[in-house]
Amino acid sequence: MSGATHRSGLLAGGNFLIDHVKVIDSWPAQDALANVLSQNRGNGGGPYNVLKDLANMETDFPLAAAGLVGKDDNGAFIKADLDANGIDSSRIQSTDAASTSFTDVMTEQNTGRRTFFHSRGANALLDTGHFDFSASNHRLFYLGYLMLLDTLDALQSDGSNKFATVLKAAKESGHVTIADAVSTDGKDYAASIKACLPYLDYLLLNEWEARKATGKQLFCKDRPQWDQFRRAAQQLHDEGATRTIIIHFPSGAYALHRDGSEIIQGSVKLPPTQIVGAVGAGDAFCAGLLSGIHHRLPIQESLKRAACVAASSLQGSTSSNSIGSLESCLALGLEYGFQPLV
Repeated sequence: MSGATHRSGLLAGGNFLIDHVKVIDSWPAQDALANVLSQNRGNGGGPYNVLKDLANMETDFPLAAAGLVGKDDNGAFIKADLDANGIDSSRIQSTDAASTSFTDVMTEQNTGRRTFFHSRGANALLDTGHFDFSASNHRLFYLGYLMLLDTLDALQSDGSNKFATVLKAAKESGHVTIADAVSTDGKDYAASIKACLPYLDYLLLNEWEARKATGKQLFCKDRPQWDQFRRAAQQLHDEGATRTIIIHFPSGAYALHRDGSEIIQGSVKLPPTQIVGAVGAGDAFCAGLLSGIHHRLPIQESLKRAACVAASSLQGSTSSNSIGSLESCLALGLEYGFQPLV
């Protein structure tokens, strides 16, 4: 851990993929037809989205990527896009054993709700050998998504997994570690999350993922049940999480520190007419949060940043195309205020 105070920047690893985002007029019944109103190709996957968001925010610390893509046009696009945005792509490796991962994202025009069709591709082959922290002087290491990287997710007979191995190596080499998960019905969901907790400083989950990881019902008739939030987060601490659990949801976020202190932050009251799509909103929330964590802001201020960057993301159809400077994101919170959750 020597020299940790002199570290700067974010190394983000895990899912790198292409999102093919299609805005449709409505979600069709089985065997019926929906109209595609527009389509875009953009960045997808937690680390890719977070890095692009931070670049768009004109972040003042170094950004670097670590992952695996196919030797194909989409893989070349990802590397070129990272380079064009000032993100170090030297740790993005290529394979001819699988194509670059992609997701077809169907977004309903009137609601902004999304449905995902995902090809795991090269991301499924990402392994511990694709990560080398010896030359990294970054302050933060972000890894995502838990439960969407087959090789890293697979549980071993002792209850561990390779996600935990990567996070342990990052933590032991001096990084502050952050991870988030994906909403999927994996049978080993809770056990896979638990394996990573001792090596995590920050864990981000949405309300669905938190319920899946802990068994706690966080909402009753669409209203947050704060005692259940507290119990879910405390359970994750009891299972090994070292610093802060953050559970985010459309109307806000809840954070519980290891010491028992908690923070509740409402989302920006963005007018419905300004909401184009929710693709990448959770990753935008993460980008805002990481910006605050890197600068050692109080968690309350970091959560406000997260809420404002997420609101900026809602104004565009792809994960990052509507996100501007941090100043412009924060202006949304000043203009519209935040949801009153307590």
